[in-house]
Amino acid sequence: MYEFPPTLQAAHERLSLVDPKHYAYSRNDLTGAVSYLSPYLTHGFLSVPDVATVMYHRHRLGLQHKLMMELGWREYYQHLHQHWGEAGIAASLHEGVLPESAYHTELPDDVRHACTRVPVIDQAVSTLYASGYLHNHARLWLASYLVHLRKVHWRVAADWLYGHLLDGDLASNYLSWQWVAGTGSNKPYLFNADNVEKFAPAPWHSRGTLLDTSYETLDILAHNPATVTQAGDRNDAGVDEPQVYSAPPEHLGFTAARADCVAGRQVWLVHPWALADVPADVPSDVVVVAASWSEHTHAHPWDTRRWQFVGDRMAALTPHRWWSSVPEMEAVLAQAHTVHTVAHLRLPDMPTVPWQQRAAPRLFRDLDKPCDSFSKWWVQVNKGVRHLQQLVYPTAPRA
Repeated sequence: MYEFPPTLQAAHERLSLVDPKHYAYSRNDLTGAVSYLSPYLTHGFLSVPDVATVMYHRHRLGLQHKLMMELGWREYYQHLHQHWGEAGIAASLHEGVLPESAYHTELPDDVRHACTRVPVIDQAVSTLYASGYLHNHARLWLASYLVHLRKVHWRVAADWLYGHLLDGDLASNYLSWQWVAGTGSNKPYLFNADNVEKFAPAPWHSRGTLLDTSYETLDILAHNPATVTQAGDRNDAGVDEPQVYSAPPEHLGFTAARADCVAGRQVWLVHPWALADVPADVPSDVVVVAASWSEHTHAHPWDTRRWQFVGDRMAALTPHRWWSSVPEMEAVLAQAHTVHTVAHLRLPDMPTVPWQQRAAPRLFRDLDKPCDSFSKWWVQVNKGVRHLQQLVYPTAPRA
């Protein structure tokens, strides 16, 4: 089972094990040489430039390598989030296979409890609950099944998945679901039992189920508003879904924001998406504060595993760990001399805080206008770039 210790050492050890050669040809296999870096990237232990730098130095990786393109997808989704905002990526970009009203707004109980009698789906849900992680291919299968066969609205299913992912990034999650649903792409993503058998171990194989059919039949089913389920006994016990929480568990030691900690002080603000070590060049008398906002966790609650992952890392950085509303947090931080932090799209707007924000680390350049496809974005951000070295060590502005 997947394990992700919430330490910088673990993140760098995982990075040192990345094998880009094997990744290139086995990444789609559930037992392939994927990086397992996503929780550390989402929560800012590492950045995409960090990974690119190591890949360049250790492996002389080229810019068009499959691993670099996958890292590009992460930044492409951030690019869309930046231009469209959370409201923009949380709504269907255009109509999908069926009208919005054709999709259910509740997750089926048999999916929620991993007792659909379709092995690939039950294995995916069980793995998600047990580890907080799913291989990307398994995420695509789960999403396709829910949207196109069970007719669950992609946003409902995406929010459920996010609550149990250690690496849940809002932009990557929402926009990946839209790609599968066909609301953010030109056609729906479909899969069948042959595809599962090609890329997954035996317990996931789904011969003799509703997936054991042709892509033509699956396309017909996706375009029909009827819900398709697996025939059989529905009395399977299944597994219990981990509870999600909109507030941190008490044992993690979060408190309300406290002005006496920061009034008149230089502050380094740690937040859930910037959990790297405190930079060496911040003022020597800086007070380190870790913060999470109730508005975000009420809208997007986490299960215990993710709270523990974030909370343990914050505890390693500072004894001051706050969970408050944005207005309460702003009122306290506004009393600091300066608040240093790393910018992030999830960082709330608090205009009265005396910010000194460092730019979010990005490998690829910003674009003034949103690109409606990854391929267009990839061409634009790599214009004039021939080698990865130019991105790892930029020497001049790129045209």
